[in-house]
Amino acid sequence: MIQPIIKIENISKTFISKERKKLFRAKKRKIEALKNVDLEIYDGEIFGLLGPNGAGKTTLIKCLTTLLLPSSGTAWINGYNLQKHENLVRASIGCMLMGERGLYWKLTGRENLDYFGALYHVPKKIRRKKIEELIELLKLRDFIDRTVETYSSGQKMILAFAKSLINEAPILFLDEPTVTMDVHAARELRSIVKGLNENGHTIVYTTHLMHEADELCDRVAIIDKGEIIALGTPAELKSSIEHEDVVNVEGTIPPNVVDNIRALPGIREAIVKSEGNGKTKLGILCENSRMMLPKIIEVMTANNAQIEYINPQDITLEDVFIAKTGRALSIDTREVVKKRKIGGQSSR
Repeated sequence: MIQPIIKIENISKTFISKERKKLFRAKKRKIEALKNVDLEIYDGEIFGLLGPNGAGKTTLIKCLTTLLLPSSGTAWINGYNLQKHENLVRASIGCMLMGERGLYWKLTGRENLDYFGALYHVPKKIRRKKIEELIELLKLRDFIDRTVETYSSGQKMILAFAKSLINEAPILFLDEPTVTMDVHAARELRSIVKGLNENGHTIVYTTHLMHEADELCDRVAIIDKGEIIALGTPAELKSSIEHEDVVNVEGTIPPNVVDNIRALPGIREAIVKSEGNGKTKLGILCENSRMMLPKIIEVMTANNAQIEYINPQDITLEDVFIAKTGRALSIDTREVVKKRKIGGQSSR
C-alpha cells in the first residue's frame, strides 16, 4: 500500500476577530477558516488546491508549513508530525507563499537567497553553486544583484519561487505562484514546476485559475469556505458532471435575465462569471445544450439582452465548482460569507 507523503487529519482553524460596534465597544466574531480537512497527498504527485480567494487555501498551506498552529487536528509531512517535529517538517519543505512579505527588501536578490540558504544550513560552497543554478534556471541575472525594493511584483514572485528551491526539499508548497506574473512568465514557471516534479519533487499547488490546475495537477481538491467539496483527478471531477452541458454567453445582459434563464426547465444553473465595461460573461449548466440553446436565446432577446457570443463547450474545473457551489471561481468566498451574515441569505 502506498503511504502518503502528506497526511492531514481533521485540521480546523478558527480565528477570533473584533467587529467594532461603537467607538469603545467591539463584538467578537468567530471565523472558521478551515473545517475538519482530511487529505492524503502521495509522493511524486502535483496536488492542486483549487478554490476562490478566501476559500481557505492559504490558511491550510500556512498550517502545513508550521506558520500557523491548527485549532484542532494534525498532519504528518514526510513522516514527521506537524506539532511534534516542527524543525524536521521545515527541513522537508520549500515554501512560496502568496505575496512578497517573505523577502528582505533592503537586501539584493542574491543576498536573500544566500541568507535563506544559510537558515536551512546549506553549506556555503553548495549554497553558492545552488544560487548560480537558480539564477540560470529562472533567468534572474538582470536583477539578482539589485535590492528587492526595486523589483517589479513579478520579479519579486520569481525570487520568492527561487527561495523555495534553495534547500532542495523533497516537498514544495506553492501558493498562487503566478498571481502577479505576466502570461509568458507564468507559462515558464509552470514548465519549471513540471520539470521539478519529473525530478522527484512532490508539489502542493494552490490556485484559483482552473487552467493551471487542469494543466499541472495529477489530482485536485476543490476547497470552499474551509471545506473540501470535491477530490479527484481533473478528468474524474469533470466526468462527475458529464451528463450536463455548458453554454457560455457574452454580451450586454440585464440582471433579470439570469433569473429568467434559471427558471427554464432543464437549466441546472446560470452564473455570472465576470462583469466589466458593460459586458457580462454568463455560464449556463443545462441538460441538453442543443435543445436549450433556442430557449436561452429566446429568453435573452425577450429581455433586451444583446448577445455577442454564445457557444456550448467542454466541461472545465470551473464548471465543477459552479455545479458544487452555485458560484463562479472569480467570486471571493469572503464576500459571500459577509453578505450571508448581513442579509441572512445566499448571494445567489
